[in-house]
Amino acid sequence: MYLSRFLSIHALWVTVSSVMQPYPLVWGHYDLCKTQIYTEEGKVWDYMACQPESTDMTKYLKVKLDPPDITCGDPPETFCAMGNPYMCNNECDASTPELAHPPELMFDFEGRHPSTFWQSATWKEYPKPLQVNITLSWSKTIELTDNIVITFESGRPDQMILEKSLDYGRTWQPYQYYATDCLDAFHMDPKSVKDLSQHTVLEIICTEEYSTGYTTNSKIIHFEIKDRFAFFAGPRLRNMASLYGQLDTTKKLRDFFTVTDLRIRLLRPAVGEIFVDELHLARYFYAISDIKVRGRCKCNLHATVCVYDNSKLTCECEHNTTGPDCGKCKKNYQGRPWSPGSYLPIPKGTANTCIPSISSIGNPSKFNRIWPNISSLEVSNPKQANVCDNELLHCQNGGTCHNNVRCLCPAAYTGILCEKLRCEEAGSCGSDSGQGAPPHGSPALLLLTTLLGIASPLVF
Repeated sequence: MYLSRFLSIHALWVTVSSVMQPYPLVWGHYDLCKTQIYTEEGKVWDYMACQPESTDMTKYLKVKLDPPDITCGDPPETFCAMGNPYMCNNECDASTPELAHPPELMFDFEGRHPSTFWQSATWKEYPKPLQVNITLSWSKTIELTDNIVITFESGRPDQMILEKSLDYGRTWQPYQYYATDCLDAFHMDPKSVKDLSQHTVLEIICTEEYSTGYTTNSKIIHFEIKDRFAFFAGPRLRNMASLYGQLDTTKKLRDFFTVTDLRIRLLRPAVGEIFVDELHLARYFYAISDIKVRGRCKCNLHATVCVYDNSKLTCECEHNTTGPDCGKCKKNYQGRPWSPGSYLPIPKGTANTCIPSISSIGNPSKFNRIWPNISSLEVSNPKQANVCDNELLHCQNGGTCHNNVRCLCPAAYTGILCEKLRCEEAGSCGSDSGQGAPPHGSPALLLLTTLLGIASPLVF
């Protein structure tokens, strides 16, 4: 399945089915990397900051459990019903599909069907702690755009930590603590996101909002991305320009919402009372029916498409950039240091396009004088550029490109790009002819003569 983009007056998106093609994500705000504009020199590319659209990232993750044998069902065991902790005749059996609860059921699409869920083994080894690490990995840097939502089929845990990694799981930092008693569990005063402000938005808090006991009717835990966005974009996120401006200028804020991996650390199951009932340990376990993680591939504002191929996410880089995150300039496009795109100025941002290396162009001083603003140039090999194979090197005065090699000029015009009148070449142009040759020093022509090694009519 491959999603392709076709552009007309407005951007249109269609889905094209193909088992032979990789599967890209779709587009979003800043959804164009470049567009053609008309100048005195003709059509040129106008480059803009761009990024993929937010999408469901659970389709692309890998999940790992630690300990690896913590899932129930091997060997088969009984556990107590969710609604009645003293009805302990439910079965978990990994060898029977109808009774199995493997980790992938945390992410399946359920629709109107009954809930499916992953489930841990019960707390039969009490008082040894029942603890589980659930690691979600993308092998790619992603930017979170919506709340992380975890739906428990059992009671929500008494103690839990949500953690993040920015280096593919080598190191971890806490995102948020959850507990029925924050002071007792983590030596932290309880807070909610509503207690934060623009100045404290990056504070790591412990919340008691989502960790009520076993008998609770609510099963959901949130990590509130949108509430943090709202400090900058307003309560309904209507002022995204303000948020993008803050993300652009505050690296710590941008990094806060950026991850390569997430880890859910389940530290103590829902007990619901002060003491654990040791006669009914089959009451205590973890069960998760759904995890939602919404975000986008981080492409450093240099791509609108993120391709999922061979179980790997990769940005389809524009602006002459390359790499999984578009994090470096392509070969022969290292004329200045690589830089991420910028959201500013709103609404198009700044592309910070990689430019050709001077060594691939020729004489540096001559090139800089000919084409001081090279950010719009886009040719794969400037040394071998043909006459009319690039938007900047277009045929002028009604000329047409022939085989991407030369311009076919109307009868009255001549030159490499049909840029001058034949009468001028013959020395017979009258001052009152009403026509004048375009200036020999036009940037496109001068660039072309340099790239092709043709003698320039200008004296340097």
